Amino acid sequence: MRCPNCGSADLRVIDSRPAENNAIKRRRECEACKSRYTTYETIETYQLIVVKKDGTKELFDKAKLLSGLLKACQKRPVDAEKLADEIESELRNGMQHEVTTASIGEKVMEKLKEVDGVAYVRFASVYREFKDIETFMKELDILREKRD
Repeated sequence: MRCPNCGSADLRVIDSRPAENNAIKRRRECEACKSRYTTYETIETYQLIVVKKDGTKELFDKAKLLSGLLKACQKRPVDAEKLADEIESELRNGMQHEVTTASIGEKVMEKLKEVDGVAYVRFASVYREFKDIETFMKELDILREKRD
């Protein structure tokens, strides 16, 4: 960084404090010309891209994730917003800029299986596109075996 007045790189930070939007506000002074000015530092975040089944790409939308979770968890003692936050955090911490809808779906199923069996089966029935009652019953049997 250089002084906006004289271009010198000899600067010092006088004061630092938190600012809005997870930024840091810094008051700086140029050692050469003694001018003072304020800078803001923010964490650079990347956009998470979702690759859909048909190969198209779109920005990750937490609202879509939350919508699916709310439907699966309707009238169940599950905090869907907390689950959505955990899943988003895991996706972002995975350090991949692109994730598939399949990997998101599997993460949701994994979380729901840990938390609530009914919500899990509701989500699985839509996500795995159960075509008949036998497929649905097989999934219930698998869930029942893991609980015993």
